[in-house]
Amino acid sequence: MVGSRAGVVSGEREADGGAGGVATRWVWTAAWPVTAVFVLSNAATPLYVRWQREIGFSKGTLTVIFACYIVGLLGSLLVSGVVSDRVGRKPVLLPALGLALAACAIFASASSVAALIAARLFSGIAVGAVVSAGMAAVTDVAGPDRRRLAALLASCAMVFGAGLGPLLAGVLGEGVFALEAVLLVAAVLVVVRMPVGGSSVAPARSAPARSTPAQSVAPARSASASGAWVRIPGVPRGSGGELLMGIAVFAPGITATSFVLSLGPSLLSGLLDTTSPVVAGAMAFVMFLTATGAQFAVRRLDRRTILLAGAVSTTIGMGALIAAVRASSVPLLVAAALLAGAGQGMGQLGGLSLLNSSVSPSRLAEANAALNVGGYLPAGVLPVTAGYLSDAVGLTAGATVFGAVLMALALVGGLVVLIGPPSVQRKEA
Repeated sequence: MVGSRAGVVSGEREADGGAGGVATRWVWTAAWPVTAVFVLSNAATPLYVRWQREIGFSKGTLTVIFACYIVGLLGSLLVSGVVSDRVGRKPVLLPALGLALAACAIFASASSVAALIAARLFSGIAVGAVVSAGMAAVTDVAGPDRRRLAALLASCAMVFGAGLGPLLAGVLGEGVFALEAVLLVAAVLVVVRMPVGGSSVAPARSAPARSTPAQSVAPARSASASGAWVRIPGVPRGSGGELLMGIAVFAPGITATSFVLSLGPSLLSGLLDTTSPVVAGAMAFVMFLTATGAQFAVRRLDRRTILLAGAVSTTIGMGALIAAVRASSVPLLVAAALLAGAGQGMGQLGGLSLLNSSVSPSRLAEANAALNVGGYLPAGVLPVTAGYLSDAVGLTAGATVFGAVLMALALVGGLVVLIGPPSVQRKEA
């Protein structure tokens, strides 16, 4: 009887993350703000074909609208990670959710390019906050014994939300923004009740045992507590190799999905001779659903293998994209989208897992911001370049050049992971 009771208690503690931990359901719930904001991030994607026709703007202008999202996101990443590590997750997340709600209102009544730019800018700022502070909050709630679970849930919350938004928009049209407002209000309630402290430097969140011997919690804390509030985000000394490996694969993957999101609807509408937002939304949803499924499929593999698989998937996906535009093939275009989604998902999961394993929570939001700066910078620049190139030389030639460049970057990323710094090899041994 005593043994049985002990087993029950042990099971309860395991479900709660150990003595003094929080229930696993809270780890899942903590990822909801990430999902809610990323629903907004891509909810407008299927509607751009309609706006492009009604307002009247070129493919180049369309990619500029997407780039304003990247500008807002990168600007947010310069400050949100540092502020979150210093003053806590909630003071960063709550204003970000307020901006997301404002973006919903602007999108719902947009009738000009300026309105679309403003809404995308606000969306980007909100996304920058959730990929730094929001993802770090999931790790804080999970605790040191569930870091891999935290990385998986935070990463999947991002790509699932990014795919759900376009699908809902394809079905509901501009009514999606009313539903999204409800989702964001729910996210506000989650953040208010989230079991995280006022800052991320609590002693209970010490650096993981597998950190490099030279890395200690104290230097990480002092680095986070000093220096400029607005700065290019970085990682503690000894974690640069993990950051480099993550960016090497995540950057080509998210750039590929960004291209599919920005020009994919126009390309698909041309191939199918339809402007239905449901078609474009469904393609985006399936792409990011594949990203979610791929992460759950590879979650038990070692991080290096996950990253290599991501690089291979992006490389093949861009080959399929080139073939799709040259052959005007819808099946190949869909295959390219699925492979791009898997590439981003695995690159993102591998990068977040490496940072969770090597960076103390007192610097984790800034480290997440650094990973996303490395990923979103090319994701903003290359699709814009491809958009204007497509206006100048045609969509087929522009997409071919873009796909070839991205194939090369993905191959280089795979080589970076294969070579890898010795410190990362020791941690995975």
